Amino acid sequence: MKHSSFLKSVAVLSLGGLAAKAIGAIYRIPLANVLGGYGTGLYQMAYPLFVLLLTFSSAGIPSAFSRVIARETVRGRDGADTVRAAIKIFSIVGFVGMVVMMLLSDGMSRMQGEEGLRWCYLALAPSVFFVAVIAVLRGYFQGKNNMSPTAISEILEQAIKAGVGILFALRFRDEPHLAAALTLLAVSVSELVALAYLYMRYRREGRRRTLTARSASGTVIFLSAIPVMASVAILPLSQFYDSIVVVRLLSRYTARSVALYGLFTGGAVALVNLPATLSYGLSAAVVPAVSRAFARGDYEEGRRRAIYALGLTLLLAVPCALGLFFLAKPIVSLLYGGLSAEDGAMLVKLIRLLSVSAATLAGVQTLSACLTGMGKAKYGALSMLFAVILKMLLEWLLVARPSLSIAGAAISANACYLVAFLMNLFFTVKKTKSEKMQYDYGRGDGRECGGSYKARA
Repeated sequence: MKHSSFLKSVAVLSLGGLAAKAIGAIYRIPLANVLGGYGTGLYQMAYPLFVLLLTFSSAGIPSAFSRVIARETVRGRDGADTVRAAIKIFSIVGFVGMVVMMLLSDGMSRMQGEEGLRWCYLALAPSVFFVAVIAVLRGYFQGKNNMSPTAISEILEQAIKAGVGILFALRFRDEPHLAAALTLLAVSVSELVALAYLYMRYRREGRRRTLTARSASGTVIFLSAIPVMASVAILPLSQFYDSIVVVRLLSRYTARSVALYGLFTGGAVALVNLPATLSYGLSAAVVPAVSRAFARGDYEEGRRRAIYALGLTLLLAVPCALGLFFLAKPIVSLLYGGLSAEDGAMLVKLIRLLSVSAATLAGVQTLSACLTGMGKAKYGALSMLFAVILKMLLEWLLVARPSLSIAGAAISANACYLVAFLMNLFFTVKKTKSEKMQYDYGRGDGRECGGSYKARA
């Protein structure tokens, strides 16, 4: 893939993602005003379980499946049968996730002390199924280096969710339980519309397919997705762990444990995550680019693509990190002007501490995608697992100290992302070089010595 084509793919995904997130951010403002504090609380309380199930049913599928499709395209296959096999597999996974959410709805609502939440869970549950199938279709198009269906479907999701959600919220604003449930139903409606759009695009493209159809086995498809899904799941699980442990550690010596944790996650972490969000297009586009190079046996080109993507990521993320460090105070004044002086000062401190992670987290995301394209997603999962374990250990040591307090969580997060970044960079460079040496051996010296080694794609 030429640099111009790669940059075009990045631009399409990034602009689509930004537009979708802008719609989502704007939608939250009137939604909160219409639902009020209680209705908004119900709306938010249903999301943690939903996100957890999405992580296990669909997270990482677009990246993993785009690699499968990119490799099949290089080998002269159209991927049609592979898509059908993947849809069958992940439809089952998504369906199981949907049923689990429905079965847990009653128990979760009682555990959270709001029995009316049951209807919120039931309204949101179909989304788990829809998103699993959506992930396969997005992976197909991304593997074909066609990023516009993913971008358009993301914008469509947010637009439908916002429009239908506001209509439901306005219509039933005097009944907060019903309004929250129907607003969450709008999420399921938006995913269904996005799925219909992607399926129609897929069917339309099917009329133009001329290559020989040949299916990768269902086992290969599923196994290729597992390391990516594991890598993506580790961080949300650690954040769920943090929401319990960090608050408990803080509560040992302060009555403001929940408020401090809220400043950390809702303020500092949200801002530090922005560069990774902005560079999402890079991580999605690099998977098929690297995968196609590896499928051809051009490992040096695959390595160049990975380093090029990382360079573009850091070109975006490093200035953001510097901006967060030096402009933390005006950013807090502008975005969080309603905070007390004490909370404002703490948030400024946390943003400055975490600013380095704005660059390393974005780099981790891109390098994990590169490893997926190389067929080495397990190394990305290993890096994140090791880094998260380190973070958990540091939290126990640092957050428990009143002199550090919530700043200990920021230091632990910095260590986590830096270690994951360095490990991913090591694996990216080391594995491409080792693959190239093995490939050259198979073409040259290996034959001369009677070897029959074949490069592993």
